[in-house]
Amino acid sequence: MKLKQLALISLGLMAATASFAQQKAEDLIKTRQGAYKVIAWNVGRIKANVDGQFNKDEVLKAATAIQALANAGLGALYAPGTEKGMGYHETAAKPEIFDPNNKKIGEVAGNFGKEANELAKVAATGDKAAVKVQLGKLQQTCKACHDDFRQEDHHH
Repeated sequence: MKLKQLALISLGLMAATASFAQQKAEDLIKTRQGAYKVIAWNVGRIKANVDGQFNKDEVLKAATAIQALANAGLGALYAPGTEKGMGYHETAAKPEIFDPNNKKIGEVAGNFGKEANELAKVAATGDKAAVKVQLGKLQQTCKACHDDFRQEDHHH
């Protein structure tokens, strides 16, 4: 009798652990997708300012938000177990981004961080033309990552 109860308890614990892992993966995917949504929103804010009426404070707020996220260690959101699954939508991350030996990931992430830091510096000057040029450089790093590591049939 005791053995049977122990077996049932351990099965119950394994099921709970599996569902916790699943929940955690879903949360990580949602956080990952959410972070890029916030980045995209702030890129849009800057774009609207360089294409229209330029407001230095708005641009600086947006650039600072992008910089903070770019330096927040987003790589941690690509944890094992998050290769597939739902966040707000099915993940569009390609399997290659989860390969710890893939040198290209560090390169694209590093470029994103570098250009985001530069954007925050340029935004602080209030120079609209310079901000526009630097925003373009930042957007190229987004594109470079998407080209290599995001499945094309997914759009957000």
